[in-house]
Amino acid sequence: MTTKSHQQKSLQIGLIHLILILGAVIMVTPFIWMFLTSVKTLGESTAIPPVLFPKSFQWSNYSKVFLNLPFFTFYWNTFITTLIKVVGQLIICSLAAYAFARIAFPGRHFFFILMLSVLMVPGQVFLIPQYMIMKDFGWLNSLTALIVPGLFSAFGTFLLRQFFMTLPHELEEAAKLDGCNQFRIYWQIMLPLAKSGMVALAIFTMLWSWNDLMWPLIVNSSPDKMVLSAGIAFLEGEHKTNYTIIMAGSLMAILPMIVIFFVFQRSFIQGIAFTGSKS
Repeated sequence: MTTKSHQQKSLQIGLIHLILILGAVIMVTPFIWMFLTSVKTLGESTAIPPVLFPKSFQWSNYSKVFLNLPFFTFYWNTFITTLIKVVGQLIICSLAAYAFARIAFPGRHFFFILMLSVLMVPGQVFLIPQYMIMKDFGWLNSLTALIVPGLFSAFGTFLLRQFFMTLPHELEEAAKLDGCNQFRIYWQIMLPLAKSGMVALAIFTMLWSWNDLMWPLIVNSSPDKMVLSAGIAFLEGEHKTNYTIIMAGSLMAILPMIVIFFVFQRSFIQGIAFTGSKS
């Protein structure tokens, strides 16, 4: 029985590892294909049947990206807008989440459900009203139009609210006995304990902001105000598209997000695991 149980356990572990390996291959394959396409010739990238490996690596495709686009300007604009959005969401969403989770005020649950209802509405519904607001403020063709709508999110508030609710109430009671007000409890006690949730929200916000395409295309048409996602889209021609340059630019665009995820993946996974453990 012991040997049979051991064999069954080994078989289960082997099956789990096989599933994980298959999942990893599925996830990594698009990135490998992107890289291989970025170093092919144009003919190889459009050949039928597809050519897997290029005859010679065309590293010049990466330099052609900078010749066709103001790539450094796109990078800078993307970095600035993403950084401000991340900081804004961490501050504003954490304040709102702390209020919903730890402060008893009239209508707290009603307003929280009302805020969550925003998640049920497709984001495209808000595009026209947001565009009209940006136009009335005179913010079109500016980084401000990219930043302001992304300073707050209902999802970020929900994520951190669930995290704050897992923290013991004894911490607040002890802090109040020591004379701390609500803001000091939030800033000096609760916020440091919510580090994992903050990291998870920061990564979510970075990925969303870095990859956002529709909104930058709508509010900005000036090349010096473009971000990476919208700028690379201009590489697609009306009659002919150089897929090798697009793949090279896309690979350089996503590289920072891949590095950030691998650096902070432990905190990210921990933050998501803790979220929702107490309602």
